[in-house]
Amino acid sequence: MLRSLQQSKLFTVVAALMLAATVVFSLACPLQAYALDVEKCTARANQDGGAGVLGATETRVTWEAQADASESITALTFTLPAGTTFEVEDTRVTQLTGEDLMDREFLDAECTQSGDELSIVLDQPAAAGSYVRVEIYGVRFPAEGGSMVLTGTYQLTDSSVHNLPDAPAIKVIALSVPEQISNWLADQSWVQAWNSVNFLHLFFDPTIMATSFPVVFSGFLQALVIVAIAFPLAIPCGLILAFMRMSKLRILRAIGTTYVNVVRGTPLFLQIYIAFFGLPLAGINPPPILLGVVVLAMNSSAYLCEIFRAGIQSISAGQFEAAASLGMNRAQTMFYVIIPQTVRRVIPTMTSEFILLYKDTSLLAAVGIMEVVMYARTIVAATGSITPYIVAAIFYLIITLPLAKIVGNFEAKLASKDGGTSNKKNRKNKKKDQPQKVDANDDQGITPAEISSL
Repeated sequence: MLRSLQQSKLFTVVAALMLAATVVFSLACPLQAYALDVEKCTARANQDGGAGVLGATETRVTWEAQADASESITALTFTLPAGTTFEVEDTRVTQLTGEDLMDREFLDAECTQSGDELSIVLDQPAAAGSYVRVEIYGVRFPAEGGSMVLTGTYQLTDSSVHNLPDAPAIKVIALSVPEQISNWLADQSWVQAWNSVNFLHLFFDPTIMATSFPVVFSGFLQALVIVAIAFPLAIPCGLILAFMRMSKLRILRAIGTTYVNVVRGTPLFLQIYIAFFGLPLAGINPPPILLGVVVLAMNSSAYLCEIFRAGIQSISAGQFEAAASLGMNRAQTMFYVIIPQTVRRVIPTMTSEFILLYKDTSLLAAVGIMEVVMYARTIVAATGSITPYIVAAIFYLIITLPLAKIVGNFEAKLASKDGGTSNKKNRKNKKKDQPQKVDANDDQGITPAEISSL
């Protein structure tokens, strides 16, 4: 027991002596403290119309750090995220001094690249405690995006090498397929030659076309939805207005005529403004898309009214008399005899009205509805190129040209059907009127005078 107590006291004395020796050594030879502080690590925004950083798109990375008063940096090594490319030649190192860091001095350095690493060796060490800025140009982060963090090391005048402190992550937005195609086109020599012509660059830039198509396409779908709802609504309204204009009741004729004349006599653009800015003042705030559909439907119904009225009046009165002889009343005659024939005759004109209504959806851009022109205008404001408007025109032509061709073919078929019977009758009548050939050797002995009389 006594022996174990003595050993314990001896162990305590030894531990105290070692602790004292450590304190004395640390006071005699103080350890060097390295306290480089990373102040900033950002990338320049390269997103059209935004403040984001896109992957696979050229940007500039700025890294700034404050050295400790006892630190004098001689070299820096940056390890960029895997898959990142950059340009070594334009790398710039700046030393900022002064109270407000307004005194700038560009430091000469030798910059080399090895894979994802950028090595910077200063010709002269930076001043102790200086604020150092490194700018890396031509940086292209991976297309898949994500949080990009720069790591690396730095070396001091005493040849000691230390790890760089953690830098703020750079949030990179994943690049879409159209944007990747646009970047690929921008690197092609023929595209660069094409865009060197100012007119082609302003109106037909392939790189902007590649990014504009998917954006404008969403507006194209919006416009199709609007017209696909508005036009079917306008058809029954137009038919009712046509009946009102042909009614025997003066009040109905007056209402129908007034509506049609007012709507057709004022611009659709003005009607849109009255609806979108006048109704809210009256306390009525419908959804913009719904209001746009209603305005277009009301406008189109006035034109369809005249189309239907002209089609009904083109049917001969004998159709009404024939239906009456079969015991049909006026309503039955209209819905079972007249309207089917009218629809057949007015389909080409209705198709033309559909084309006009589809094109008129562009006017809704003036009140903020995101359709074809609105999306195109947003891209034009960001790029300064007219190319997105050309893309918008292509989307309009996708609908209007085929429909115009269909209308032309349909009208030609109607014309051939309507004129086929009469043409056959005319040909028969012409044959009857033509003089018949007479054989000079005929036994009947027709005289020349008789032949001339034929």
